[in-house]
Amino acid sequence: MSRVELPESVSTAHDLVEPALRQAAEGICAPMRRVAGYHHGWLDRTGQPTDMIGGKALRPALALLSARAAGAPARRGIPVAVAVELVHDFSLLHDDVMDGDTERRHRPTAWTVFGVSSAVLAGDAVLTAALEVLLADGSPGVLPASRALTSATQRLITGQARDLEFEGRTDVTLAECVAMAGDKTAALIACACSAGALLVGAPESLARGLARFGHDVGLAFQLVDDLLGIWGSSQITGKPVLADLRAGKKSVPVVAALNSDTPGGARLADLYLRPEPLTGEELVLAAKLVEDAGGREWTEAEAARRLAAAERHLDELNLPRDVHAEFVQIACFVTDRDR
Repeated sequence: MSRVELPESVSTAHDLVEPALRQAAEGICAPMRRVAGYHHGWLDRTGQPTDMIGGKALRPALALLSARAAGAPARRGIPVAVAVELVHDFSLLHDDVMDGDTERRHRPTAWTVFGVSSAVLAGDAVLTAALEVLLADGSPGVLPASRALTSATQRLITGQARDLEFEGRTDVTLAECVAMAGDKTAALIACACSAGALLVGAPESLARGLARFGHDVGLAFQLVDDLLGIWGSSQITGKPVLADLRAGKKSVPVVAALNSDTPGGARLADLYLRPEPLTGEELVLAAKLVEDAGGREWTEAEAARRLAAAERHLDELNLPRDVHAEFVQIACFVTDRDR
């Protein structure tokens, strides 16, 4: 899935965080626990255990590194790692419903199996569990870490709301679209990078620097995700090809093309902004027009620029060498997925 090998810190995070994540899920009421367990990959639709591995544990890995950046052992970051991953699951459960996505991680989405109401309630239950896990830590740093998590969650919701709003607009600007991506995706990654440090009592200056790193990594991650949403194979994305175009999304490559003032951008507007759904041939044409109008090139360049900015933020923090290297490895991994 990526030309960059999965960093060892991500595998370590999965091993450390998975048991705590499962324990947190046990606190969810039985019907919703089954839906959440299916969504994460632990259970099949009948509630029986599976041998699937859930998400990649990228956000938990960043949370554990955040604690290490402040001089604490990785285990001290587990409450943040679990909370951030649960918030991520909450957002995906709701996102699949809002977008009408029928496939995630190569199997039917939770709402298609259990119904919309159950998927929404499961997302609510998972979000509540995230806060409970973090607040149960009881250390002096739990208040600033919790504030960071709730602020990131509010920004995530804001980003999702703007994403929905954009679907009904024909005048979305590129700046608006990038800001939306910063809220929808980068806010939670920035939280993962900083809240572990906050939990163990790190100075505010360190937490701010880690958050800046995480924000730019998160933006780069979303930009690459937008590229995959058009040109990625279903084997990589777990979704049908051209999924974002099929859904009429105003993703960054699309908005960059629509605002390009080029012939390709004008043709794309005529095709993409009409109310009727695109046919299969029109979806292929739309992808070509996005590329012809420079949307793909701009997005790839901006992702690279954000990754470089993230590394500069990291260089300013004077972190332990191994922690610095592992942050960079994860940043490279999440922005170098094949497409």
